[in-house]
Amino acid sequence: MNGTIEPMVGRYVHVEIDGAMHRIYFEENGAGIPLVCLHTAGSDGRQWRHLLADEEFAKNFRIIAFDMPWHGKSNPPANWSGEEYQLTTARYTQTIRAFCGALKLDKPVVMGCSIGGRIVLNLAIDHAAEFRALIGLEAADFQAPWYDTTWLNRPDVHGGEICAALVSGLIAPQSPQASRMETLWGYKQGGPGVFKGDLYFYRVDGDLRGRVEAIDTKVCPLYLLTGEYDFSCTPEDTKRTAAAIGGARVEIMEQLGHFPMSENPEQFRRYIAPVLGEILTQSIPTRQGVHV
Repeated sequence: MNGTIEPMVGRYVHVEIDGAMHRIYFEENGAGIPLVCLHTAGSDGRQWRHLLADEEFAKNFRIIAFDMPWHGKSNPPANWSGEEYQLTTARYTQTIRAFCGALKLDKPVVMGCSIGGRIVLNLAIDHAAEFRALIGLEAADFQAPWYDTTWLNRPDVHGGEICAALVSGLIAPQSPQASRMETLWGYKQGGPGVFKGDLYFYRVDGDLRGRVEAIDTKVCPLYLLTGEYDFSCTPEDTKRTAAAIGGARVEIMEQLGHFPMSENPEQFRRYIAPVLGEILTQSIPTRQGVHV
């Protein structure tokens, strides 16, 4: 509607990562349990705008979506001299923990999609006690590559268009056209080599096979939700991963692909609402002061 002002507020926070200061952009809305949302490879926090603007969720959750360094409105660090960007498991994990620490978030929920879903598994392995719950969208311990990353950063190819073309088939056919184009637009705007650098984590450094068995869901609940049309992280990939994790909750989302929160926000809401409701219920203190 003309004149509508959306409720989320955008700001920058200065965060030390690996000894260097980073100016990280984030948007937030709501109050209550911190809910930190991680975008997909090569994109940025705009993917979460519908969740950020959700009035019902914002009553009980402080919803926060930040742009990873090199993505969206978060620049590379000041000491960057142009070397190739490559995301590693260690750096990704450190970035999330440093961001949460800089905002002084108390036992946040972290929800990530695609590479964000993969890193959620690593958080569950090594840092579960720091979080209230972890939600992995399109998450699995490993996926066999189905694409050639050399095309993603070449001088004779339009980087943004090839990145968008690569992921276009991962969107479910039922997704509204406007949402489909908005999702792809984010990919068309990525910095040179950023999508390729993120996929270094996804294809090479972030292989968690043989490690997810160490996840203890009694320490931190783990929810895994995957779209039925995702052929990058297939439902079978997620189910295989969950089978090795005692207590992991799995849901295969109908009429959704690899970008559920942005490609079809209404359909995604049907699946994420019960998860957030369960987390909220488990976080309500009883009269004796302990959590139920």
